[in-house]
Amino acid sequence: MFGIGTAHDEKKAARLFRKATKQGLAAGQYSLAQCFEHGAGVVQDAEEAVKLYTQAAEQGFSDAQLALGDCLKDGIGGLAQNDEEAVKLFRQAADQG
Repeated sequence: MFGIGTAHDEKKAARLFRKATKQGLAAGQYSLAQCFEHGAGVVQDAEEAVKLYTQAAEQGFSDAQLALGDCLKDGIGGLAQNDEEAVKLFRQAADQG
């Protein structure tokens, strides 16, 4: 997505992350969620970002656990604000190091 060693192309990055997501790869789910959260290469969609963060977090992907915790803390992406659940996710991520 950042064009390190190649041209910066957010749309291409999003397409590649989508392929990884279809394979069930947590890193792909997290990266595509980032695209949706920030509108990088796709139309910004907080609800889709939350869906993808959730899929990656359920696989134990710590970055996704942190991002989903932030979504819960702030009540974004269609989620009700829930500090208790956010803290649980933050702790899960922290426990991984």
